[in-house]
Amino acid sequence: MGTPGYQALRASAAWLDLSARGKLRASGADRVRLLHAMTTQHVEQMQPGDGCYTFFLNAQGRILGDANLFCREDSFLIDTEPETRQKLFDHIDRYIIADDVTIEDVTGQLGAIAIEGPDAAAVLARLGAPVPESDYAARAWGERLVARVSSTGAGGFSVILSAQEKEEFIALLRAAGIAEASPEDARVVRIEQGLPRYGEEITERYLVQETGQLHAVHFSKGCYLGQEIVERVRSRAQIHRVLRRLEIAGADSPAPGTKLKSGDADAGEIVSAEFSPALHQIVAMAYMRTAFAGPGTELRWGEALVRVL
Repeated sequence: MGTPGYQALRASAAWLDLSARGKLRASGADRVRLLHAMTTQHVEQMQPGDGCYTFFLNAQGRILGDANLFCREDSFLIDTEPETRQKLFDHIDRYIIADDVTIEDVTGQLGAIAIEGPDAAAVLARLGAPVPESDYAARAWGERLVARVSSTGAGGFSVILSAQEKEEFIALLRAAGIAEASPEDARVVRIEQGLPRYGEEITERYLVQETGQLHAVHFSKGCYLGQEIVERVRSRAQIHRVLRRLEIAGADSPAPGTKLKSGDADAGEIVSAEFSPALHQIVAMAYMRTAFAGPGTELRWGEALVRVL
């Protein structure tokens, strides 16, 4: 059945401490122009309260990192993985030349508590918090910010607040009977849902289209760093592998890097896998060769049946 936190993420709601995620603030008169030129999203169209999921690419079109980008009245908040916090700070800072832009690492000043699962909106409403209606939208809750983003794919919200207020807010959630989900709980649910995370399923090794996360890209925004490669791949429809969710019969998880074959042909490579207590089998994500990426495709890993979802 899994832990209480795992069950709550799937059936009701649970909270997770995501304060380790990197949080960068971009301010200054040229912040819109700079981020528009450096990300895959149409930043110039964003208004305060809007948010989006975006990639930062290098000139070769490889993914340096991903981020949730939130537009505030006087700044942008860039919410990224712990592993890409310094990397993206340095990347953005390198391109600030004569621009009126200040980039600050505010990770230590802010906490982030996620409330995720089918009942997450109801939990927020009971707490008196605003409930953003559209994906990635962010609304002020006093000095806090409530954003409709999910780290597990189960749906939910992130409450970004001062680091000093974090423990008080966690105590409020505990008093309300909201279960805590561990990082292990969250990872299983995330892989069940097929939501990739930068640093595991997405790295500089892969091109945008291979990840399948096309909601991170605005394909008609014009020039940005790495755009030429993204457009070349799109116009020529040239990708040879794509990220897919798999189910594998059994309880033994294949290690990242495990190769999948169909006869003698290379079919794919596992990038993450976990046992699902709810499904009683392994759930995994893998980069599959396009010939073997169709839903329902069946392969073998040793004696175990592998099914592409």
